[in-house]
Amino acid sequence: MQKEEAVPPAGAHGTPDAGRAELFTAEDLTALALGLLRGRAGGGRALLGLAGPPGAGKSTLARHLVAEVQRIEGPDSAAYLPLDGFHLSEAQLDRLGLRARKGSPATFDARGYVALLRRAAEDRFHDIYVPDFDRELDEPVAARHVITPRARLVLTEGNYLASPDAPWPEARSLLRELWYVDAEDGVREDRLVRRQLAGGRDEAAARHWVASNDHPNGEYVKAARARCTRTVRVSDLPPGPDRRSVP
Repeated sequence: MQKEEAVPPAGAHGTPDAGRAELFTAEDLTALALGLLRGRAGGGRALLGLAGPPGAGKSTLARHLVAEVQRIEGPDSAAYLPLDGFHLSEAQLDRLGLRARKGSPATFDARGYVALLRRAAEDRFHDIYVPDFDRELDEPVAARHVITPRARLVLTEGNYLASPDAPWPEARSLLRELWYVDAEDGVREDRLVRRQLAGGRDEAAARHWVASNDHPNGEYVKAARARCTRTVRVSDLPPGPDRRSVP
């Protein structure tokens, strides 16, 4: 693990070194996730959150950690709960006049997300169905994932989990740890442009979307970085197998 650039000290929910990026291997992060699973208090379910700006690789990391924990601890031992499943539909964005700001905090059912996250923390006896976002449809879809009673670790990820604005602190309070997934701005911009090109926009429209929407969203996310438990960069994360969902 290699320390990188220094940033201001962490806030109330972080640690003194939370804002200092550390370079991890995927194996390192799997070991940390397993430590949370095995050290959960009273045999309860541990929730691990991943925050970070658009294009940082949060969902790729979350999916990888879920797969690795299941490989080591057994089927259904870990589960995935993405914030992107709580995107508002196109119909609701049109109703609110927010289609051009899709992906900003106002375009999520944030309280619905907090409610499901709370259920994931407290309900150990029933299957919990979890929505996701389908990139081909460009819409949220219900019940793509499930948290079974066997799940001892839930990986949740989203841009705004460290935000100080309501209701995000309610989500933060449910998480055992919250990691900020960091990536160079140039790397993220390239990923975001390619994401828009794959969605059907031409080069000019893709770059305009990234500059006018993804960039301000990312700057908002960066401001809450020090509220996370640690800041991580991943040196060797393999690409995720499912590219239909938002990465």
